[in-house]
Amino acid sequence: MPQPSPLPTARRRRLGVELRRLRERADLSATQAAALVGATQSRVSNIEAGRYGVSADRVRAIARHYDCTDEPLIEALAALTGERRRGWWEEYRDILSPRVLDLTEVEHHATALRVAHVINIPGLLQTTDHARALFSYTVPPLKPHEIEHRVSHRIKRQEVLHREQPPRYTAIIHEAALRMRFGDRATVRTQLNHLNEIGQLDHVTITVIPFDSGPFHTSGQGIDYFHGSVPQLDTVQLDTDHGAELIDSPAQLDRYGLILDRVEQAALPPAKSRDFITQLAQNL
Repeated sequence: MPQPSPLPTARRRRLGVELRRLRERADLSATQAAALVGATQSRVSNIEAGRYGVSADRVRAIARHYDCTDEPLIEALAALTGERRRGWWEEYRDILSPRVLDLTEVEHHATALRVAHVINIPGLLQTTDHARALFSYTVPPLKPHEIEHRVSHRIKRQEVLHREQPPRYTAIIHEAALRMRFGDRATVRTQLNHLNEIGQLDHVTITVIPFDSGPFHTSGQGIDYFHGSVPQLDTVQLDTDHGAELIDSPAQLDRYGLILDRVEQAALPPAKSRDFITQLAQNL
């Protein structure tokens, strides 16, 4: 008998969460569901916790037993079972926190990304020197080799924007983040110029909220919205003092989607944002 996985992937855990939601919508207990799908209550619970893998056909059968008729959702859930090979981020499993690796996995599989940052340049847009300077301010302080591990992981994450079929990426950055001095003037200037360079990619949009735009709808924490293959599989990541927090409840997804809509309305258009960033770089 296969043993439960002690380290389920983020996708497997999300599959379990969505299967549990389907079961609860059908008003079934785990025991009742087990009888329907021909499994033990323990097996159902382990699948919902992401500790047991399940085949695509099994997912489709479970969905039918739960009276789910949303075919796009069913097929999206079935697709979550398809990847047997672990991602490149697994090489950091013993180096970085599980939360960071979960974020990387969700980011890697997103069909589109939309972020709003007030204090920091988004990770996918940081230069190597900027990232290294940023990690040097971590509390408690990191050792030099720990900083380099984090920098290499952050830069490798950026490959998602340069692959053959990259996701659509929209970044809304506040002027405060652009003016933060991480590193010397040359590092800051290079970072600002890099934003304008990567913003020229067809699938990348970068906009700026200047100070004189006034108040806008956010608490100041970074918001990263990852679009799934169907809206039900979207995920939000929030920056917190304790690290990345992933959110997938429908109510919260709606809330943060609305917040991003309103934040985007406060930003300058892309062309004016490029001019704004260019002027900042020239004034250093």
